[in-house]
Amino acid sequence: MRRTETGDGTGRRVSEARERLLRTAGRLFYAEGINTVGVDRLVAEAKVTNATFYRHFRSKEDLAVAYLAGVDQAIRAQIGSLTNADVPADGILRGIGASLVEQIRSTGYRGCAFLNAAAEFPAPDHPVHRAVVQHREWFLQTITGLFAEIAATQAEHAGRHFVMLRDGAMSAGYLGDPVLAGETLLRGVEGLLRIHTARGLDEHSPSASGKETSATAAVSDIECSPPTA
Repeated sequence: MRRTETGDGTGRRVSEARERLLRTAGRLFYAEGINTVGVDRLVAEAKVTNATFYRHFRSKEDLAVAYLAGVDQAIRAQIGSLTNADVPADGILRGIGASLVEQIRSTGYRGCAFLNAAAEFPAPDHPVHRAVVQHREWFLQTITGLFAEIAATQAEHAGRHFVMLRDGAMSAGYLGDPVLAGETLLRGVEGLLRIHTARGLDEHSPSASGKETSATAAVSDIECSPPTA
């Protein structure tokens, strides 16, 4: 099979066969699982030879790591587009939440690609598992940084809370009702932002002795269930 290469805008040459393998892997790995799909099927559906496959990837696990890297890059680019648009931190966090809801409600949704991969490769030293951990570390750091722009106090706690909301919604959206999962996620994000914004106000105003701070007071009126008619 003739190998055709094109530029990717960075001065490097990209093999069309490699891109087809990645697109095929992305579709099959996400829909059916990494361990379920064999090399023979990948080669057949990507319309390449075995020799071409192993020219680009040492193994199926190597392809799986590249697949996850592509998902990671897409998420980074999406968040980067919000940052580059000079959107304030709370707007970026809301935008991330809205994007997650759109994904949860999309046709063919099957949960989080990274959580799915981690379940298939539980060994901490496996390259696929490491790719999952690296992505999640970056995501947590990014979210924590956004909360820190709003208020430095307990930004790490808020970041972890947001990631847990995200993980729960992505699982619930696949296993249960995606509409309810999305609504609950957005309400949770709003509640978290309300509390954290109040912390920021408290950072710049002295608390009265013996009185409840606004951040603490905000906790009492949060509603995490979907609104009733």
